[in-house]
Amino acid sequence: MKVAITGKGGVGKTTLSSTLARLYAAEGRTVLAADVDPDANLGLALGMSQEEVDSITPISKMHALAKERTGASDDNKFYKLNPYVADIPDTYAKDINGVKLLVMGTVDLGGSGCVCPEHVMLKQILASLTYRKNDVVIMDMEAGLEHLGRGTAANMDQFIVVIEPGSRSVQTYRNVKRLAADLGVKKVRVVANKIRDAQDEEFIRKAIPAEDFLGFIHYNTEIMDADRNGKSPYDFSPAAIEEIQRIKEILDQDE
Repeated sequence: MKVAITGKGGVGKTTLSSTLARLYAAEGRTVLAADVDPDANLGLALGMSQEEVDSITPISKMHALAKERTGASDDNKFYKLNPYVADIPDTYAKDINGVKLLVMGTVDLGGSGCVCPEHVMLKQILASLTYRKNDVVIMDMEAGLEHLGRGTAANMDQFIVVIEPGSRSVQTYRNVKRLAADLGVKKVRVVANKIRDAQDEEFIRKAIPAEDFLGFIHYNTEIMDADRNGKSPYDFSPAAIEEIQRIKEILDQDE
């Protein structure tokens, strides 16, 4: 099971990512959760304290490691585009509630579009995660669609787009599906979050093809309470766990 969870900012990607990771870990599965958002919050959602999160250096900021693996230096402008990185997830991941958390961060390429050693290493690590044959890999992606243009999640089994009941959010799903097809990712599924009532449910069912729809997560003040208290939704909201468990059961059928 290798999934990338994407969508607009604030739709609930991290809530879904963290709860799925905790559910799989509770089954005794080996779970690697990669935080690919520059505003890294997955550690908090998994149950880390703010101090623990602040102590983590994202892989993208490990400049010495990038130079070592790619062979880059101030004197040498040429470097490996396929460095060895298979050991990095297990070496630098932090264990939290049975989940291995790898904080990737991102590399700001600016307007030049240049490819630096850090970006090469990051992309290679993300690609290597798909070869962890018996592991569950969950990527909590950055908001927006830029990561799809960079192809950082191109080797995943499927994308899960978290949406809200609104036309702009549905448009994001359609754009992700189009870009995913260009990357060769054929399966793009949808989780609808912050659902308030039957009207919201009906809107989603009309907008999303049945074969792409995974399920609803209803508007839930317990999730907001968890965030305010710096806690994991998994430890705070039985209702959210129940709904995400049903989503997981559908995903399990793909294995």
